[in-house]
Amino acid sequence: MDNMVMRGALYFFCLVCYNRKNTLFREEKHMKSYQFGVDYYPEHWPKERWVTDAKMMRDMGIQIVRMAEFSWQKFEPREGEFHFEDLDEAIGILAKEGIDVILGTPTAAPPKWIIDLNPEIQPTDWHGHQRFFGSRHHDCQSNPAYRAHIRRFVTAFADHYAKNPAVVGWQVDNELGNSHGDLCYCDHCRDRFQGWLKDKYGAIDELNRAWGTAFWSQGYDDFSSIPAPKITAAWGVNPSHELDWKRFTSDLVCEFHQEQADILRAAAPEKWITHNLMGFSSKPSYYDLGEQLDFASHDQYPGGHFHARHDEYRADFHAAELDFIRAIKQKPFWVMEQQSGITGWDVLGRAPKPGQIPLWAMQSVAHGADTIVFFRWRSCAMGTEQYWHGILPHNGIPGRYHAEISAMMKQYTPLLKEIAGGVPNAEVAILRSYDQERAIGIQPHHPNHRYIQHLMTYYKALHRANIPVDFVGEMHDWSKYKVLIAPLQFLMTEEHLDKLRTYVERGGRLVVTWRSGIKDESNLCHTDGPVPVRFNALTGVTVDEYDCLRDCQGTVRWDGMDYKCSQWCDVLSASTAEPVAEYAHEFYAGTPAITRNQYGRGLTWYVGTTMGDGLADKFIAEICREAAIAPLMATPHGVEAVHRVKDDRTYLFLLNHNESVQTVDVSAEFTPWDGEPWTGEIGPLGVRVFVKG
Repeated sequence: MDNMVMRGALYFFCLVCYNRKNTLFREEKHMKSYQFGVDYYPEHWPKERWVTDAKMMRDMGIQIVRMAEFSWQKFEPREGEFHFEDLDEAIGILAKEGIDVILGTPTAAPPKWIIDLNPEIQPTDWHGHQRFFGSRHHDCQSNPAYRAHIRRFVTAFADHYAKNPAVVGWQVDNELGNSHGDLCYCDHCRDRFQGWLKDKYGAIDELNRAWGTAFWSQGYDDFSSIPAPKITAAWGVNPSHELDWKRFTSDLVCEFHQEQADILRAAAPEKWITHNLMGFSSKPSYYDLGEQLDFASHDQYPGGHFHARHDEYRADFHAAELDFIRAIKQKPFWVMEQQSGITGWDVLGRAPKPGQIPLWAMQSVAHGADTIVFFRWRSCAMGTEQYWHGILPHNGIPGRYHAEISAMMKQYTPLLKEIAGGVPNAEVAILRSYDQERAIGIQPHHPNHRYIQHLMTYYKALHRANIPVDFVGEMHDWSKYKVLIAPLQFLMTEEHLDKLRTYVERGGRLVVTWRSGIKDESNLCHTDGPVPVRFNALTGVTVDEYDCLRDCQGTVRWDGMDYKCSQWCDVLSASTAEPVAEYAHEFYAGTPAITRNQYGRGLTWYVGTTMGDGLADKFIAEICREAAIAPLMATPHGVEAVHRVKDDRTYLFLLNHNESVQTVDVSAEFTPWDGEPWTGEIGPLGVRVFVKG
């Protein structure tokens, strides 16, 4: 026994030393900072052009390039036959110009020969139909044959570039959560789901209880009989089955990423690993995926072709995505794809207006990006993304985008070096929960109700008021925040409720909303009290009934003023809570719509409806006044004020999203960072940075 203990202790000691060694290497590597980079695809262009491209990049101020994330067929044209010569040459050319490289593992686009060998790799949708080769993400992440192909390639890739000093880091796959997550319902996914369920529940009777399978005769005799939740005859799904499926697919994506990350770290522990996340994408939990990353990265396309009305560019939504990405590691991040031109596949977006591309890039910096990597170097002449434009047009001759981005890099590279590591200092947090989002997505109640849209009601009001915001998850420490906004706490466990109670008891101000405390973690309705079950003491209210506002709006009266609300109205009875605002119409006119309840040293606000902009502005002004939270400053509509704090200095960013000059009163304690005189006016689509301290 003593020898076993000694061996175990020695193994643990070695493991700790190994992890510390790897961590120290990664921290040392992070000391080399980058401000600007670009995504580059040399395989799309003649070799004769590569030297020209590298010199042009150097002259612009580009310091790092991402490559290779879609080039598997080029590197391995036949199984086990690897050709990295061209990539070696491209890396060497860039290195001569002082440009470092991020290599992406190209597993988001398996080549045709793999599909020919193993056609079952192609994913199956929820109708039971197979999706086919010809785009990207045409893979089932559960498929054992595909995993074997990945292990073979990534091992060879990592071994080949492990000692190359110009390759400083890896990106695993591409945009997990884009087409991945809940796309594949094949037999391999079903089998893995069954194993996941067995690990979670242990016994089939426990699963039947947790899922409520007594309804519609859905009981299971064995885990092996449980299907993937494909389309049903009556369209309806068991919400507990569906919720566990979404949890499983999130875990699957994270495990898929982990397998590659482990290979890369084993081969090159001194190189960092990141992944280009996609803002509010909900398929995998980015909190979980982020645990595998040295830092988070993000793809940011503010003027994307999917916007119906370009003139209503949503500065607030894209600011929120940036703030959320900062939450993944609770530190600054990279933008791995920053828009550099018109975007679109078959349908295009508007042309970015003069000054807009630098404005968008500096919005990313203002919200916590330490490094901006533009997508892409040159507009591609081939394939699906021919019209997803780059810094250079198709002909390779520099134009307006190149000129604007070059000027911005030269102007702001010193600033990015100076503020690296700095973050906004927020006193308000919004709780973003993947589990709540999944459950609400399964049963949204109102046809127009979306979880992120609901969170944005609060974020937009804070953004309009220039009040800094952090996003947090259930696992984070909330104690530093004066206000925690926790909308739609649909699923409630005792552990989560205790954390919310403790936050309020110790002096926090908590905001909860309609459809909170409704269900347990298995997505079964609580039956042991009135809604909001388990929240009654904390909120001081009960929900007597509720009204889903289909095809109509409601009205809330607060301090004699009427405000619009929508989607839902909880009809409330206040016990210990103080009514703050009331409904003005319908049979529940005069009953509380918004309440405030003293609990311990703190307060809980309950919002029984979805607030319109005017009501949200009133609400945020009131709760921030009560909590002694001041806006950064007052600005005209469309002028965003954001700050980052580094050591004892505060950097204030003014971002004018309007196409006209705006007058802004900046406190005399701030001075222009660039030394240029401040006239009190900021130009159309302009950026100014000020510093204090």
